[in-house]
Amino acid sequence: MAPVRIGILGASSFAPTTLINPARDNPEVEVAAVGARDEDSAKAFAAKHGIAKAHGSYEALIADPDLDAIYVLVPTSMHGKWTRAALAAGKHVLCEKPFTANGAEAREIAELAAKSDRVVMEAIQFRHHPLTLRVEQIIASGELGKLQLVDISLCVMLRPFTANCYNYSLGGGAMMDAGSYVANMVRTFGGSTPKVVSAQARLRDPRVDRAMKADLQFAGGHTGRLRCALWSSDLFRATARVVGDQGELRVLSPAAPHLFPRLSIRSADGKRVERFPRRATYAYQLDTFAAAVLRGEPVRTTPEDAVENMTLIDEIYRSAGLPVREPS
Repeated sequence: MAPVRIGILGASSFAPTTLINPARDNPEVEVAAVGARDEDSAKAFAAKHGIAKAHGSYEALIADPDLDAIYVLVPTSMHGKWTRAALAAGKHVLCEKPFTANGAEAREIAELAAKSDRVVMEAIQFRHHPLTLRVEQIIASGELGKLQLVDISLCVMLRPFTANCYNYSLGGGAMMDAGSYVANMVRTFGGSTPKVVSAQARLRDPRVDRAMKADLQFAGGHTGRLRCALWSSDLFRATARVVGDQGELRVLSPAAPHLFPRLSIRSADGKRVERFPRRATYAYQLDTFAAAVLRGEPVRTTPEDAVENMTLIDEIYRSAGLPVREPS
């Protein structure tokens, strides 16, 4: 079967990590083109990364008949617009997180995806790593007993403040950036989408959070806590802790489990550490996307899952007294 020919929509500096390098080791994928806002940028990016075709507009990339799929890697507020355009052109879509600007737009895109025969997948890469799958398996097995607490943190130090992630009009904010991961993680490990009890933001400007924390309540009775930051007193913090009445598990670097691929478990069976491959999460994500396109295999980060994630993010913003993001 021919490889999936992917075009990158957006000449982003993240693309080598998230797609180009993993694709080099994946015979089922070919990064066949890139589209940028001008031809010179597209050609320079293509030459630097060995990509055969360069398009001087996003529209031209999407219209390319030689492409099977589009990787949407533009600023967050534009994700919905270009996912719609790619679907209208009959292309499969891998959309970088967060899926859209807000929950309402996510529902709109999910409805369009459901009416198509195309694969649409949100790039929440940690969900595809064996360590994450094992955490879900342990929770489902009952080894930890009845869940009591899911506690997730992802705090990084990201400057300059001129970056897109601090720009409200481009869908910026800590909860939209690192928070896309922690929201998905607390939902995945908690077993459902929780209600927001309270949320507090630290602000970069009146509409943009540089840090966010929230207390959550699950329908099953257990609680959740999340914290995310792009600039805070926590220079770096990345942990996941799941506590039950019969044990608990801990993960270091849960959003990038290939960096510290260790899982610590304490339960009635004793204490143990489980180790996992160092293969990059983005490589596992690309495996999943290619398998879905070529063989119809299921994906974990579906548009429906993205609707739940964006809805939770919106509720956290509202609880913190901040506006939800708007598409552009």
